[in-house]
Amino acid sequence: MAELTIHAVEKESAKVLYPNGYINAHTVQDFEKSIQSILEEKAYKIVINCNELEYINSSGLGVLMGVVEEITENEGFLWLSNMNETVFNIFDTLGFTHLFNVYQTEEEALEAIK
Repeated sequence: MAELTIHAVEKESAKVLYPNGYINAHTVQDFEKSIQSILEEKAYKIVINCNELEYINSSGLGVLMGVVEEITENEGFLWLSNMNETVFNIFDTLGFTHLFNVYQTEEEALEAIK
């Protein structure tokens, strides 16, 4: 079974989330718990650095859609960075690249905060 590890770091007044591995039916609860714990801290500026994310399925995308309203209601954002070709194609094929700001690098995403 594919594994997922996630850690979060505060940078430039945003929380940067680093998922490593696969977000699928077996790991999506861990992904959702990570995002929910950030929201419980009232942190609504979130960058997900996808550099080590190898795959995300529809359940993972559903988690993002489930929290985006709460984030925008609190004048926050959910931005994505460092996507590999596979992950980008999943987001793009399903139209998610039109819903979320996608940056080539984490640095570009953090610069956009300013």
